[in-house]
Amino acid sequence: MSLIHLAAIQAAPVFFDKAASTEKACHWIAEAGKQGADIAAFGETWLPGYPFFIEAPLSDLWWEANALYLEQAVRLDGPELAQIARAARQAGCDVVIGIAELDPATEGSIYASLVFISRDGEILGRHRKIKPTHHERSVWSDGDAEGLQVYPREYGRLSGLNCWEHNIMLPGFSLICQGTQIHVAAWPGREPETAPSDPVWSRQLLLSRAFASQAGAYVIAPAGLRLTEHVPERFRPLSAFEHTGQSAIIDPRGEIIAGPAEGETILMARADLNEVRKAKAACDPAGHYSRPDLFELKLKGERVYPPGPR
Repeated sequence: MSLIHLAAIQAAPVFFDKAASTEKACHWIAEAGKQGADIAAFGETWLPGYPFFIEAPLSDLWWEANALYLEQAVRLDGPELAQIARAARQAGCDVVIGIAELDPATEGSIYASLVFISRDGEILGRHRKIKPTHHERSVWSDGDAEGLQVYPREYGRLSGLNCWEHNIMLPGFSLICQGTQIHVAAWPGREPETAPSDPVWSRQLLLSRAFASQAGAYVIAPAGLRLTEHVPERFRPLSAFEHTGQSAIIDPRGEIIAGPAEGETILMARADLNEVRKAKAACDPAGHYSRPDLFELKLKGERVYPPGPR
């Protein structure tokens, strides 16, 4: 396949309700399939939602929200992902979705994970966010390197990272070394213009575009949507800001070809793998445009750059 159709799904989940959020995700996957999507991607921890309460002062209500968030976290082998996998198969498109993944051993810890699901309804793998950002560390655990891999698909090589993982260079470079061609940059969503200036939220498009240019890959940058009206009324005092989405799709030169999006929508763009090949021919940072005599990268103790035997 040379021409493929990319979809960024921008919608609000049903906060603190993983069953209802799963139903809503399946609806959007079906809609993306009807529009001919080959890949449909959701934002960071879309299921069952980004922990909006993390920047609020500690209180009894804060701890209640945190406990409820833990209760609503999703297991990889749970019914929610099985339902989404069925929806992917019915829609005939691959799905990449951010989840709050429950630790299956302790059921007391959560990871910010990206789950990759094939159009055949198979879970290809998951990537746990290596280091939660700032206040996220009060809710999410540190991830691992198991999911830092590129998935060969019939249309190309697929990868993904969460949010500010794009601001630490080695995870992205490890995916570039594996030849990523279509990448999902999952974000919680952009704060509105009136929010206090904060570098954590101001680089969503900047970092997504930079990765596209560096990798010579298409980037689907789905972002979360969370307005005050989406938060259960009891917990609105904990919601310090809103997420307004601003999803985008970016070509291998780093140019925005769809978006930024407003409101609940499916952002669609057509990708041409010939454009990927052109970009990589100009600059392959793990190949001809590199210095393997100067640098080496190991992932979990195994060398991924330069390629070949030790």
